Formats: sequence, C-alpha cells, structure tokens
Amino acid sequence: MENKQLTEWIEESNYIVFFGGAGVSTESGIPDFRSVDGLYNQQYKYPPETMLSHSFFMSEPEEFFRFYRNKVLAPDALPNNAHKALASLEKRGKLKAVITQNIDGLHQKAGSEEVLELHGSVLRNYCMSCGKSYSGEEVMAKVDAEGIPYCDDCHKIIKPDVVLYEEGLDQSILSRSVEHIRNADMLIIGGTSLVVYPAAGLIDYYHGKKLVLINRDATSRDSAADLVIHESIGEVLEAYV
Repeated sequence: MENKQLTEWIEESNYIVFFGGAGVSTESGIPDFRSVDGLYNQQYKYPPETMLSHSFFMSEPEEFFRFYRNKVLAPDALPNNAHKALASLEKRGKLKAVITQNIDGLHQKAGSEEVLELHGSVLRNYCMSCGKSYSGEEVMAKVDAEGIPYCDDCHKIIKPDVVLYEEGLDQSILSRSVEHIRNADMLIIGGTSLVVYPAAGLIDYYHGKKLVLINRDATSRDSAADLVIHESIGEVLEAYV
C-alpha cells in the first residue's frame, strides 16, 4: 500500500528532492557508523568520533590515515539500486537534487549530476599548504607507501576534502540544499536516522505535503512524515523505477 502511494506521488510530482544518509551506501557494502555492525560498535584504540576529528587529524596524522584508509575508504564499492534509481529519476526530469551525508561519490558514479555533498567527498583531496589537488587513488597509494600522504610539490600534508568532527559545513552547499528543499513538491528521505545536525535540520525547510521517510528502522521524525516505509531503500526505489 505504501509503495503504491509512493509511485503515485512520484508520478504527479515535478520537483522531487532526495535527502540521504549512510543507509543508502550500506547496500553497496560501505559500513554505517551507527548501525549494530557499524564502526561505532567496533573496538579501536580511540573512538571513531575522536579519530575522525580535526584535532586528531592535526595531532596524530599517521593514526588518522591508518583508520581512514582501512575503515572509511571503499574504492571497490559500486552504486546500488538506490543510486541507480535516483539517477534515473533525475534523467526523467523528476528529481532535481540529491542531498547526501555520504562521502563516497557513488551518486555521481551512478549518473546523478546535481549532488550536494554536505560532508564532502573522499574523491577530492588537497594539499593544506599549496592547495594542489589529489585523487582518492593517489592519496590511498601515498598512505599505503608512506603512512601519511605528503604533497609532491611542497611536501606538506594532503587533507581529504571531507568534513571532520569539529569542522563546519560548507555554507554554499547548505544554502543550495535549503533552496532545493524549499522548492520541492516532494521530499524523499532515505537511509538516515536523522540524528546528525545540522544536516538533519534541513528537512524543516520543507513545507509540502509529500514528505516520505524510507528507512529500515524507525526515526524520531516518523510521526512528522506523510508516508513512512520501513524497508530497504534500494528495494523500494528499484521497485518503482
């Protein structure tokens, strides 16, 4: 019944916005930090929140990159049915933007073009001194060889273009996300527990009547949604497309 309602709303909508979290990528084999089997429930010398903080990156870069290389990077991950379905909806002119908390670049790999990455991307990296850009593969190779990736030109540390704990979000990305959500006639939220702020607060800018929550587990915002589907995001969207 819920899936039929979802299909009807998609067909009658012309400005759909998708807001997604880690659950979209777990179906591609990328671990969710907060799930039962996610990084937050594994044992390390330091908690993941500490190791993925700006201060830890600056003070313990080798330990940071060891964790980052082993547990954050997923170079072999491929887009799943959710990514593909969203790219298909964009090509049809239905979907106007994907707003994501993920940093894996899988939406773009699937073919989506208007992707707003709230927390940055592991595919982009830059020297903190001269600003030279490096790909994810280049950084991975440097970490494997040296432990810490250093710039070829000025020999300073290369930083992934991801938002670490203690760092603020990109204001231009936030502004564009708010604008899309305000203009949306349908907002689909998928694969997120809606606990990470300020990103989770973005949905408050939606004032339409088609707020859809697709997540395996219940969220604190279920009661505010117009439609709630507790199923796999990939299966739900694949069935529609």
